[in-house]
Amino acid sequence: MKAHNILLLGSGGREHALAWKLTQSPLCKALYIAPGNAGTAQLGTNIAVALSDFEALKKICIEKEISLLFPGSEEALVLGVWDYFKQDPALAHIIVAGPSKAGAQLEGSKAFSKKFMQRHQIPTAAYAEFSEHNYEEGLQYLAQHALPIVLKADGLAAGKGVVIAFSHEEAFVAFEQMIKEAQFGAASKTVVVEAFLTGIELSVFALSDGTHYVLLPEAKDYKRIGEGDKGLNTGGMGAISPVPFADAAFMQKVKDLIVEPTIKGLSAEGITYQGFIFFGLINVGGEPFVIEYNCRMGDPETEVVMLRLENDLVALLEAMQAQQLDQVQVQCHPKAACTVMLVSGGYPEAFEKGFAIKGLQAPTQSLLFHAGTKMAEDKVLTNGGRVIAVSSYGTTLKEALQGSYDTISQLDFQHMNYRKDIGWEF
Repeated sequence: MKAHNILLLGSGGREHALAWKLTQSPLCKALYIAPGNAGTAQLGTNIAVALSDFEALKKICIEKEISLLFPGSEEALVLGVWDYFKQDPALAHIIVAGPSKAGAQLEGSKAFSKKFMQRHQIPTAAYAEFSEHNYEEGLQYLAQHALPIVLKADGLAAGKGVVIAFSHEEAFVAFEQMIKEAQFGAASKTVVVEAFLTGIELSVFALSDGTHYVLLPEAKDYKRIGEGDKGLNTGGMGAISPVPFADAAFMQKVKDLIVEPTIKGLSAEGITYQGFIFFGLINVGGEPFVIEYNCRMGDPETEVVMLRLENDLVALLEAMQAQQLDQVQVQCHPKAACTVMLVSGGYPEAFEKGFAIKGLQAPTQSLLFHAGTKMAEDKVLTNGGRVIAVSSYGTTLKEALQGSYDTISQLDFQHMNYRKDIGWEF
């Protein structure tokens, strides 16, 4: 096996965690991160480039002799980076760790994914979709719908395009804002209205080679800004792995009812899908339902999944490319892992950035995965809403969480905020 020059796309905590894992592999010769952050710069070379600029990515791949492209976020995948590379003779040999543009529609279009689940009898909430063309019909549908009502922007809305309405009036307002006022731009031209499912959520991750798959360690993330899961949705305030209720019997149902029908369905429809499938699930009385698909790893779940994945990540991607994942056994670290996200005050709404982060050199057993950070004159400054994911191992979840909170007591930046109750249900 030859070692790879790898180009990792993205700039968040997920990408820092992936960089940390990739550089542990003897199959990683050199790592480049585009655009990266202050944390990824410690593990490889950051390159300033827009993820949608495929011409610039091509130039980097040729100059740096890249043989593995790893899109961390959904942006490049939904725009068709896999297709762009495979159709160019100068790039076609490069392993792309992600699906084709057609496959990425699982995340890129809520309406597509709901129809796909319907075609393949995959359990999900009942739904209808509406746009400007059947707007009045949508209002009537909402008026007779049981409460609460879930409204989702069809396209990508940076994790913010979902409203759970607890009154019909609230649903009407959200519906009008999304469609008539283009609250999420083109993403909310079509709105998917779903029945609300009551249960507890978890994230399951498969790596598929198009025919076979392996499951990575599962995780649970915490989306709300406030303790007790109150307040606005964020990109994620923390995560834990393993998930206590995801026992062997429940996970067997996930495989039989959701993972295998999804991979077989993609193949049956002629959709090329070699990469990660993130199943956003909800456990309703012991039965798994799909809330959403994503076409890449989750953030901040990656910041715990990579801690618990004992396999060589580059070797897994080589097996994916060779369509030999049926020959791979995933090994999970026996310890629990957690991550707690430090965020800028005001996030997920307006916030200030550019504050120096203190305490990064303090001794700690935790791993500090940078998200919204940048270097300026030898200082690490805040540069986003989510700033640093503090990840820790523990014999139990409680011990892992205590480790992260102990580390957080040594860190500080102006208006720093975080949730003190990650893992509260367990």
